[in-house]
Amino acid sequence: MSETTAILLIACQDQKGLVARISGFIHEYGGNILDSDHHTDRETGDFLMRTVFDLSGFQLARTEIDDAFRPLAKIHKMQVQWYFSDQKPKVGILVSQYDHCLADVLQRHRRGELLIDIPVIISNHQTAAWWADLFHIPFHHLPVTPETKPQQEEHVRSIFHEQKVDLVVLARYMQIVSEKFLREVRCPVINIHHSFLPAFIGAKPYHQAYERGVKIIGATAHYATAELDEGPIIAQDVVGVGHRDTVQDLIRKGRDLEELVFSRAIRLHIERRVLVYGRKTVVFD
Repeated sequence: MSETTAILLIACQDQKGLVARISGFIHEYGGNILDSDHHTDRETGDFLMRTVFDLSGFQLARTEIDDAFRPLAKIHKMQVQWYFSDQKPKVGILVSQYDHCLADVLQRHRRGELLIDIPVIISNHQTAAWWADLFHIPFHHLPVTPETKPQQEEHVRSIFHEQKVDLVVLARYMQIVSEKFLREVRCPVINIHHSFLPAFIGAKPYHQAYERGVKIIGATAHYATAELDEGPIIAQDVVGVGHRDTVQDLIRKGRDLEELVFSRAIRLHIERRVLVYGRKTVVFD
Protein backbone atom coordinates (compact mmCIF):
# COMPACT_ATOMS: atom_id res chain seq x y z
CA MET A 1 0.00 0.00 0.00
CA SER A 2 1.42 3.38 -1.02
CA GLU A 3 2.17 6.01 1.59
CA THR A 4 -0.01 9.10 1.89
CA THR A 5 1.52 12.14 0.27
CA ALA A 6 0.89 15.85 0.48
CA ILE A 7 0.47 17.89 -2.70
CA LEU A 8 1.41 21.56 -2.53
CA LEU A 9 0.35 23.97 -5.28
CA ILE A 10 1.77 27.49 -5.32
CA ALA A 11 1.16 30.54 -7.49
CA CYS A 12 2.84 33.92 -7.00
CA GLN A 13 5.11 36.40 -8.71
CA ASP A 14 8.55 35.02 -9.44
CA GLN A 15 11.28 35.85 -6.92
CA LYS A 16 14.77 34.58 -6.27
CA GLY A 17 15.07 31.66 -3.88
CA LEU A 18 11.47 30.46 -3.97
CA VAL A 19 12.26 26.84 -4.76
CA ALA A 20 14.95 26.71 -2.07
CA ARG A 21 12.69 28.19 0.59
CA ILE A 22 9.77 25.89 -0.22
CA SER A 23 12.06 22.84 -0.24
CA GLY A 24 13.66 24.08 2.98
CA PHE A 25 10.30 24.21 4.73
CA ILE A 26 9.55 20.61 3.78
CA HIS A 27 13.05 19.49 4.84
CA GLU A 28 12.79 21.36 8.14
CA TYR A 29 9.87 19.19 9.24
CA GLY A 30 11.30 15.91 7.99
CA GLY A 31 9.50 15.65 4.67
CA ASN A 32 10.89 13.79 1.66
CA ILE A 33 10.11 15.36 -1.72
CA LEU A 34 8.96 12.72 -4.20
CA ASP A 35 8.13 14.93 -7.18
CA SER A 36 8.48 18.62 -7.89
CA ASP A 37 8.03 20.84 -10.92
CA HIS A 38 7.74 24.56 -11.47
CA HIS A 39 7.38 27.09 -14.26
CA THR A 40 7.93 30.82 -14.62
CA ASP A 41 6.06 32.75 -17.30
CA ARG A 42 8.69 35.25 -18.38
CA GLU A 43 6.12 37.58 -19.94
CA THR A 44 3.86 37.88 -16.88
CA GLY A 45 6.33 36.97 -14.12
CA ASP A 46 3.97 34.32 -12.76
CA PHE A 47 5.64 31.51 -10.82
CA LEU A 48 3.73 28.22 -10.54
CA MET A 49 4.84 25.12 -8.66
CA ARG A 50 3.62 21.63 -7.80
CA THR A 51 5.44 19.65 -5.12
CA VAL A 52 4.60 16.20 -3.73
CA PHE A 53 6.19 14.94 -0.52
CA ASP A 54 5.91 11.88 1.69
CA LEU A 55 4.02 12.40 4.96
CA SER A 56 5.52 9.40 6.76
CA GLY A 57 7.81 10.83 9.41
CA PHE A 58 6.65 14.39 8.73
CA GLN A 59 6.66 16.25 12.03
CA LEU A 60 3.44 18.19 11.50
CA ALA A 61 -0.10 16.85 11.45
CA ARG A 62 -1.82 17.62 8.20
CA THR A 63 -4.13 20.04 10.02
CA GLU A 64 -1.06 22.01 11.16
CA ILE A 65 0.80 22.25 7.85
CA ASP A 66 -1.02 25.25 6.40
CA ASP A 67 -0.61 27.32 9.56
CA ALA A 68 3.09 26.51 9.70
CA PHE A 69 3.57 27.44 6.05
CA ARG A 70 1.52 30.66 6.23
CA PRO A 71 4.35 33.04 7.30
CA LEU A 72 6.41 32.00 4.27
CA ALA A 73 3.37 32.31 2.01
CA LYS A 74 2.65 35.78 3.38
CA ILE A 75 6.19 37.03 2.78
CA HIS A 76 6.08 35.99 -0.87
CA LYS A 77 2.37 36.69 -1.43
CA MET A 78 1.73 33.09 -2.46
CA GLN A 79 -1.61 31.57 -3.34
CA VAL A 80 -1.35 28.16 -1.68
CA GLN A 81 -3.41 24.97 -2.01
CA TRP A 82 -2.86 21.78 0.00
CA TYR A 83 -4.19 18.36 -0.98
CA PHE A 84 -3.60 14.82 0.28
CA SER A 85 -3.40 11.68 -1.80
CA ASP A 86 -5.78 9.66 0.38
CA GLN A 87 -8.65 12.09 -0.17
CA LYS A 88 -10.85 11.06 -3.10
CA PRO A 89 -12.49 14.04 -4.80
CA LYS A 90 -16.27 13.87 -5.16
CA VAL A 91 -17.26 14.45 -8.78
CA GLY A 92 -20.78 15.40 -9.83
CA ILE A 93 -21.71 14.67 -13.44
CA LEU A 94 -24.04 16.60 -15.72
CA VAL A 95 -25.00 14.91 -19.01
CA SER A 96 -27.63 15.18 -21.73
CA GLN A 97 -28.46 12.66 -24.49
CA TYR A 98 -24.93 11.95 -25.76
CA ASP A 99 -23.67 9.43 -23.22
CA HIS A 100 -20.28 8.32 -24.59
CA CYS A 101 -18.19 10.55 -22.30
CA LEU A 102 -20.27 9.54 -19.30
CA ALA A 103 -19.86 5.84 -20.11
CA ASP A 104 -16.10 6.24 -20.52
CA VAL A 105 -15.71 8.04 -17.18
CA LEU A 106 -17.81 5.44 -15.37
CA GLN A 107 -15.78 2.56 -16.79
CA ARG A 108 -12.46 4.23 -16.00
CA HIS A 109 -13.72 4.86 -12.50
CA ARG A 110 -14.74 1.20 -12.14
CA ARG A 111 -11.28 0.09 -13.32
CA GLY A 112 -9.57 2.35 -10.82
CA GLU A 113 -8.09 4.67 -13.45
CA LEU A 114 -9.91 7.68 -11.99
CA LEU A 115 -9.61 7.75 -8.20
CA ILE A 116 -12.82 9.61 -7.51
CA ASP A 117 -16.20 9.16 -5.89
CA ILE A 118 -19.26 9.83 -8.05
CA PRO A 119 -22.16 10.56 -5.69
CA VAL A 120 -24.64 11.72 -8.34
CA ILE A 121 -25.44 11.96 -12.04
CA ILE A 122 -27.85 14.68 -13.18
CA SER A 123 -29.40 14.96 -16.63
CA ASN A 124 -32.02 16.95 -18.46
CA HIS A 125 -32.93 13.71 -20.30
CA GLN A 126 -33.65 10.12 -19.27
CA THR A 127 -31.09 8.66 -21.71
CA ALA A 128 -28.33 8.20 -19.14
CA ALA A 129 -30.52 6.74 -16.39
CA TRP A 130 -29.63 3.15 -17.24
CA TRP A 131 -25.90 3.93 -16.97
CA ALA A 132 -26.52 5.24 -13.48
CA ASP A 133 -28.49 2.10 -12.62
CA LEU A 134 -25.75 -0.13 -14.05
CA PHE A 135 -23.08 1.51 -11.89
CA HIS A 136 -25.38 1.97 -8.86
CA ILE A 137 -25.11 5.76 -8.80
CA PRO A 138 -28.03 8.01 -7.80
CA PHE A 139 -29.62 9.65 -10.85
CA HIS A 140 -31.72 12.81 -11.05
CA HIS A 141 -33.76 13.67 -14.13
CA LEU A 142 -34.19 17.44 -14.18
CA PRO A 143 -35.71 18.65 -17.48
CA VAL A 144 -35.04 22.24 -18.47
CA THR A 145 -36.61 24.85 -20.74
CA PRO A 146 -35.58 28.47 -21.25
CA GLU A 147 -38.37 29.48 -18.90
CA THR A 148 -37.44 27.01 -16.14
CA LYS A 149 -33.65 27.25 -16.42
CA PRO A 150 -33.10 29.40 -13.26
CA GLN A 151 -35.15 27.00 -11.13
CA GLN A 152 -33.53 23.92 -12.69
CA GLU A 153 -30.03 25.26 -12.11
CA GLU A 154 -30.89 26.04 -8.50
CA HIS A 155 -32.09 22.46 -8.06
CA VAL A 156 -28.86 21.14 -9.63
CA ARG A 157 -26.76 23.34 -7.34
CA SER A 158 -28.64 22.23 -4.25
CA ILE A 159 -27.99 18.57 -5.09
CA PHE A 160 -24.29 19.19 -5.67
CA HIS A 161 -24.04 21.17 -2.42
CA GLU A 162 -25.85 18.42 -0.53
CA GLN A 163 -23.38 15.87 -1.92
CA LYS A 164 -20.43 18.19 -1.19
CA VAL A 165 -18.92 17.70 -4.64
CA ASP A 166 -15.39 18.98 -5.25
CA LEU A 167 -15.71 19.05 -9.04
CA VAL A 168 -18.51 19.21 -11.60
CA VAL A 169 -17.96 17.73 -15.05
CA LEU A 170 -20.11 18.44 -18.10
CA ALA A 171 -20.11 15.12 -19.94
CA ARG A 172 -21.57 16.54 -23.15
CA TYR A 173 -24.18 18.45 -21.18
CA MET A 174 -25.87 20.30 -24.01
CA GLN A 175 -26.93 23.30 -21.98
CA ILE A 176 -25.07 26.56 -21.49
CA VAL A 177 -24.61 26.87 -17.74
CA SER A 178 -25.19 30.37 -16.46
CA GLU A 179 -22.67 32.70 -14.88
CA LYS A 180 -24.70 32.51 -11.68
CA PHE A 181 -24.46 28.71 -11.67
CA LEU A 182 -20.69 28.80 -12.15
CA ARG A 183 -20.33 31.37 -9.37
CA GLU A 184 -22.59 29.63 -6.85
CA VAL A 185 -21.70 25.97 -7.43
CA ARG A 186 -18.53 26.68 -5.41
CA CYS A 187 -16.22 24.27 -7.20
CA PRO A 188 -14.45 24.03 -10.57
CA VAL A 189 -16.47 22.93 -13.61
CA ILE A 190 -14.82 21.04 -16.50
CA ASN A 191 -16.43 20.98 -19.94
CA ILE A 192 -15.63 18.84 -22.99
CA HIS A 193 -16.04 20.69 -26.28
CA HIS A 194 -16.12 18.79 -29.54
CA SER A 195 -13.63 20.90 -31.45
CA PHE A 196 -10.02 22.01 -31.24
CA LEU A 197 -10.66 25.36 -29.57
CA PRO A 198 -10.53 28.20 -30.38
CA ALA A 199 -11.66 26.87 -33.78
CA PHE A 200 -15.37 26.26 -34.39
CA ILE A 201 -16.79 27.63 -31.18
CA GLY A 202 -20.46 27.00 -30.50
CA ALA A 203 -22.94 24.54 -31.98
CA LYS A 204 -22.28 21.77 -34.52
CA PRO A 205 -18.49 22.18 -34.77
CA TYR A 206 -18.11 18.95 -36.78
CA HIS A 207 -20.51 20.30 -39.38
CA GLN A 208 -18.54 23.54 -39.44
CA ALA A 209 -15.28 21.59 -39.85
CA TYR A 210 -16.74 19.50 -42.69
CA GLU A 211 -17.91 22.61 -44.53
CA ARG A 212 -14.42 24.11 -44.26
CA GLY A 213 -12.73 20.93 -45.48
CA VAL A 214 -10.31 20.76 -42.56
CA LYS A 215 -7.65 18.04 -42.42
CA ILE A 216 -7.74 17.58 -38.65
CA ILE A 217 -10.48 17.75 -36.05
CA GLY A 218 -10.02 17.92 -32.32
CA ALA A 219 -11.54 17.93 -28.85
CA THR A 220 -10.87 20.32 -25.98
CA ALA A 221 -11.43 19.98 -22.24
CA HIS A 222 -11.46 23.30 -20.40
CA TYR A 223 -12.68 24.95 -17.24
CA ALA A 224 -16.11 26.45 -17.82
CA THR A 225 -16.37 30.22 -17.47
CA ALA A 226 -19.04 32.81 -18.16
CA GLU A 227 -17.58 33.27 -21.66
CA LEU A 228 -18.80 30.36 -23.79
CA ASP A 229 -15.99 27.96 -24.76
CA GLU A 230 -13.35 30.49 -23.63
CA GLY A 231 -12.24 28.94 -20.33
CA PRO A 232 -8.65 27.93 -19.53
CA ILE A 233 -7.72 24.82 -21.52
CA ILE A 234 -6.65 21.65 -19.68
CA ALA A 235 -6.24 19.08 -22.46
CA GLN A 236 -6.61 18.79 -26.24
CA ASP A 237 -6.01 16.25 -28.97
CA VAL A 238 -6.56 15.89 -32.71
CA VAL A 239 -7.14 13.22 -35.35
CA GLY A 240 -6.68 13.41 -39.10
CA VAL A 241 -9.61 13.48 -41.53
CA GLY A 242 -9.75 13.22 -45.28
CA HIS A 243 -11.86 14.25 -48.23
CA ARG A 244 -13.76 10.93 -48.15
CA ASP A 245 -14.93 11.45 -44.59
CA THR A 246 -18.56 12.42 -44.15
CA VAL A 247 -19.98 14.49 -41.30
CA GLN A 248 -20.90 11.22 -39.60
CA ASP A 249 -17.30 10.02 -39.93
CA LEU A 250 -16.11 13.22 -38.27
CA ILE A 251 -18.63 12.77 -35.46
CA ARG A 252 -17.52 9.14 -34.94
CA LYS A 253 -13.83 10.03 -34.85
CA GLY A 254 -14.57 13.03 -32.67
CA ARG A 255 -16.40 10.98 -30.07
CA ASP A 256 -13.34 8.79 -29.53
CA LEU A 257 -11.26 11.92 -29.00
CA GLU A 258 -13.80 13.46 -26.65
CA GLU A 259 -13.66 10.44 -24.36
CA LEU A 260 -9.86 10.45 -24.21
CA VAL A 261 -9.48 14.19 -23.72
CA PHE A 262 -12.28 14.42 -21.15
CA SER A 263 -10.95 11.61 -18.95
CA ARG A 264 -7.40 12.99 -19.29
CA ALA A 265 -8.56 16.40 -18.08
CA ILE A 266 -10.38 14.90 -15.11
CA ARG A 267 -7.31 12.87 -14.17
CA LEU A 268 -5.02 15.90 -14.44
CA HIS A 269 -7.38 17.93 -12.26
CA ILE A 270 -7.90 15.34 -9.52
CA GLU A 271 -4.15 14.67 -9.36
CA ARG A 272 -3.75 18.42 -8.83
CA ARG A 273 -1.55 18.86 -11.88
CA VAL A 274 -3.31 21.95 -13.25
CA LEU A 275 -2.72 25.53 -12.17
CA VAL A 276 -4.77 28.34 -13.69
CA TYR A 277 -3.39 31.81 -14.15
CA GLY A 278 -5.26 34.39 -16.18
CA ARG A 279 -6.81 32.67 -19.20
CA LYS A 280 -4.12 30.01 -19.32
CA THR A 281 -3.06 26.88 -17.47
CA VAL A 282 0.18 25.19 -16.53
CA VAL A 283 -0.21 21.41 -16.63
CA PHE A 284 2.47 19.45 -14.74
CA ASP A 285 2.01 16.05 -16.38
